[in-house]
Amino acid sequence: MNMLTRTTLARTGAIAVAIAFGHPALAAGTLFCCNDTTGKQVCGDILPQACYGHAYREIGASGRTLRNVEAPLTAEQRAQRAIEEAKRKEEAAALKEQQRKDQALLNTYGSVKDIEAMRLRAQEDVKKSIENAEAKIAEIQILRKKFEDEAEFYKKKQLPAEVQKGLNDTAFEIKAQQSIIDSKQKELDIIRDKYDQDRRRYIDLSRRGLIQR
Repeated sequence: MNMLTRTTLARTGAIAVAIAFGHPALAAGTLFCCNDTTGKQVCGDILPQACYGHAYREIGASGRTLRNVEAPLTAEQRAQRAIEEAKRKEEAAALKEQQRKDQALLNTYGSVKDIEAMRLRAQEDVKKSIENAEAKIAEIQILRKKFEDEAEFYKKKQLPAEVQKGLNDTAFEIKAQQSIIDSKQKELDIIRDKYDQDRRRYIDLSRRGLIQR
């Protein structure tokens, strides 16, 4: 039996005797116990060397465990815990953001009818822009037709500068207006998706009883 074991046994025995005979001064100590690398329990009134890097228990004079101390994490465990903590924070942030969006949704709409009314208004504004661009293209095409007709007289000849400029300008204007139409069509798609999502979310919140009527 080595010195550490004898000291530990003596200390444990002293505590037990102190408790049995009611000597609080002798029973005031704390034991530190752990399982070493071989699985054997090791205790001491100070943390034994064999417990370094291992989980251990602090045992009071009453024999009850005062606290359990986990073993230090390995580099791999620290990395895994960091990943889990980052994921937890990300999920918490996502939940908070969804709650913010839900509240904004409820502040914006009072019913599904409100959603559809706002959808129609948003679509009407964009459709008017498309109609204006289409009307502009129709006007430009009429003007361009005049330049094209005039260009027929100059087949195999150099076009007059004003005719060439007219053809170039009208081609550019038609392309510009078509670009506006394409952009507005995409905007209509975005509006449709937005109000579809708002409608689905509003109905979901309503079914879950989160909307006060």
